[in-house]
Amino acid sequence: MLLWFASWKNGQSSYAPDWVKRDFERFPRAQNASGRSIEVLSPFSEANRDADARAFAALMRHVKAADGRRHTVIMVQVENEIGVPDSRDRSPLGTKAYEAPVPKELMDYLRQHKDDLIPELRQAWETNSFKTSGTWDEVFGKGAATDEIFMAWTFARYVGRAAEAGKAEYPLPMFVNAWATGFSKDTQRANGQSGSPMPDTLDVWRVGAPQIDMITPDIYDYDYAMMCARYTRSGNPLFIPETRGLPPSGLEVRVLYAFGRHDAIGFSPMGIERPATPDIELTSSYDVIKQLAPLISEHQGNGTMSAVLLGANDPPQKIQVGNYTLEASYLKPRVLPGSPQPQPPFPNTAAIFIATGPDEFYAAGNGVTVTFTPNTPGPPLAGLATVEEGVFVDGRWVPGRRLAGDDTAAPALVLPRLHVVADHPALFGPSFKGIVRVTLYRYR
Repeated sequence: MLLWFASWKNGQSSYAPDWVKRDFERFPRAQNASGRSIEVLSPFSEANRDADARAFAALMRHVKAADGRRHTVIMVQVENEIGVPDSRDRSPLGTKAYEAPVPKELMDYLRQHKDDLIPELRQAWETNSFKTSGTWDEVFGKGAATDEIFMAWTFARYVGRAAEAGKAEYPLPMFVNAWATGFSKDTQRANGQSGSPMPDTLDVWRVGAPQIDMITPDIYDYDYAMMCARYTRSGNPLFIPETRGLPPSGLEVRVLYAFGRHDAIGFSPMGIERPATPDIELTSSYDVIKQLAPLISEHQGNGTMSAVLLGANDPPQKIQVGNYTLEASYLKPRVLPGSPQPQPPFPNTAAIFIATGPDEFYAAGNGVTVTFTPNTPGPPLAGLATVEEGVFVDGRWVPGRRLAGDDTAAPALVLPRLHVVADHPALFGPSFKGIVRVTLYRYR
């Protein structure tokens, strides 16, 4: 996947060529509340937009010529972590647009989708009694939330125009990413930036840039599960172009959870080659996902696949998978006789479950205990009939050891750490790792 950042990279315009930077009359900058220009190209400038679009079209024309048959390049990200370091661009062009009526295209979309809008956007519109015309203040009210919607619309139109020009040359799928650091349930702001494709403005981006195929989150040091859920609303597919997890139990649990719980189509960690932030278990999780990839594709969206993400202090989670309710708990260290209570060594754990038959599951996890309860007519209790380690080779299950009793911590199923369990088998459970195939039986 190629990353294009001609106009914006990390909320700045530092990668624009010098002939753009020097000609600030032709290529104007955004301005902050004090009227001072900042090193951000204004998204309200047609000259900025059209120069970007022409250059991007040239790139896509070259990619098609060089790679149109082999298709090594499969997607393109258009710009990177866009936004202005204020609630909105207060340049003359920006102020003129803000004082103008809300564009008809956006108002038409709001009216047509009133009952299924992203809740936060609907609430902003409802604050002013669902007005169907007027300025931005008149339709959404005065404040930072309105500025955010306004800037999201403006950036979407700009990026959409560039994507349109690129797709005219070579129509690969295209996406944008959000600089979401600092996002919470109470604010849309992205790391002090405004206009980034945040989850509360998915609808604005959808109508403003229909050429963009998906909106993606860069998820770093905040509520990972919440962000995954918010970026899968309104049919938006989950792809994570940037993320990071401090070891132990960082990236390896994030990748299992994204694919299992939210039907992710891609996962791309940032900076894993840096010595200061190694992730010793990521390769194990990647190997599991690679083996499970055909099953994941087959079971996405049909209720037969899910995942859990658990912290050391989280209560058990219940999820519906196929014919069973699974109750998953964080696998705490065992207390050895005469030893002090050990501290939980892993801040997060995760597991993925795929139901491949009425009483059959494939599972893989990093420090999770799970029990099964039937949710279909018949005997009310369920036990582990068979548990076997194994691997998928060219899509075919190759069984290894058959496990029982202490191997599985029956009657529950224990999924230990994928990588480091062998170093501490007494603390962290059985010694198997990777994927297990489980069959269940029912009794009363």
